[in-house]
Amino acid sequence: MKILAIGDTHGKLNKVRDIYSKLNDIDLILHTGDHMSDGLDFSEQVHVPCVAVRGNCDGSMSREDFEIISCECGNILLTHGHMQRVGYDIQNLLYLAQENDCIAAVYGHTHVASIEEVDGIHLINPGSLTQPRDGSEGTYAILRTSEDSFDASIVYYSTVMGTGRRKPQAGYIRSLIQYSDRF
Repeated sequence: MKILAIGDTHGKLNKVRDIYSKLNDIDLILHTGDHMSDGLDFSEQVHVPCVAVRGNCDGSMSREDFEIISCECGNILLTHGHMQRVGYDIQNLLYLAQENDCIAAVYGHTHVASIEEVDGIHLINPGSLTQPRDGSEGTYAILRTSEDSFDASIVYYSTVMGTGRRKPQAGYIRSLIQYSDRF
């Protein structure tokens, strides 16, 4: 199965449309929230199923705002991550994945793409295509699953669209230091 993971789109789908036109054989879309309706609307446009969760900008205030997706390789946890405080530490996210017998957790909230494996669980943040906080032009993730494998990769918008990498905008470092979670 080939899965497109996006999130933190905040009502802007232009870059999602751009990258999707370059992709093929997407079986499922995962949207990590902050405008979860973007994922659902886009799903209808491209006729690919979508699982989306609510984020802090969608009014989510519940630790129960997550989904478990069953795949041939095992369960995947999908959450926005603000209630697990992923901006500070991934431990709560890791616990939630373990409690739900997941091989992977896909989350958002930080607007910074990352992939890591902790205690055998893959933690994937696709970042944001529309409001990245890493100095890039945006990111998303591609997950590939089969009965005996799980693979995830981060893809940069600039690589797909051939636009080159931009320098960080003024105030980028300050926003990292002073960023606080809004829940």
